[in-house]
Amino acid sequence: MPQKQARRSAAAAAAPGSSDDELRAPNAWLMLLEGRAPWEFAALLAASPWLRKLPRGDGHPVIVFPGLGANDFTTLALRRFLDELGYVTHPWGHGFNFGPREGVLEHCTAKVKRLFRDHARPVSLIGWSLGGIYARELAKELPDHVRHVITLGTPFTGHPRATNAWRLFELVSGQRVQDHELLEEIRRTPPVPTTSIYSKTDGVVAWQCSVMAPGPLSENIEVQASHCGMGMNPLALYAVADRLAQPEGQWQRFDTTGVRSWFYRSS
Repeated sequence: MPQKQARRSAAAAAAPGSSDDELRAPNAWLMLLEGRAPWEFAALLAASPWLRKLPRGDGHPVIVFPGLGANDFTTLALRRFLDELGYVTHPWGHGFNFGPREGVLEHCTAKVKRLFRDHARPVSLIGWSLGGIYARELAKELPDHVRHVITLGTPFTGHPRATNAWRLFELVSGQRVQDHELLEEIRRTPPVPTTSIYSKTDGVVAWQCSVMAPGPLSENIEVQASHCGMGMNPLALYAVADRLAQPEGQWQRFDTTGVRSWFYRSS
């Protein structure tokens, strides 16, 4: 996808538009539950000894994109966790995520190409919330450079107003996008292994907006998490590590049988 169109696609994911869908943004109760994010970080610290025993990574590069209004500090716990498992993680390195401003996607594209060249292997992309839109669009533009896409609470489908963040997006980005063609484009699943991790108790994004249609290289994994705490929720991080640990070219869907069925659902 050309850079200009990709920029508009990322904006369309967060800005209001019209759709036949009748999804609504999460209610006030779910918004209040976002206050559990600090407890999810505490749970991550408590679970760290167990998480460190997960399979070691193969050293391939991983870029982590923050959510709307966030910067690389918010993804530090996730990146340190993956570093300890043996991956070579990189922040997005573009300050606060205030939407697809001029030069942002060009910077991200150049970074993927540089890491692909330097490591001589494809790059995995992890995006939290709006950051997941960047990850998905970059994978569509550079499928030969991307190994795996993982999104955390990313709204890539459904009604654009089915989030509690679209007003913030308009405020910080200065953009208002109502483009049905582009909304259809961001709904399209990347042509690489793609995992959407979502929560039905997400207080920011209606969970239906984070569920892909079935496909040979796509999967949806449900966890119990808040939107603001998903990037440090131990269940979400376990799923991320499990997905990244798969040998290149041997992708399989997440196994939710046995003990995992107590904590995860797939669709």
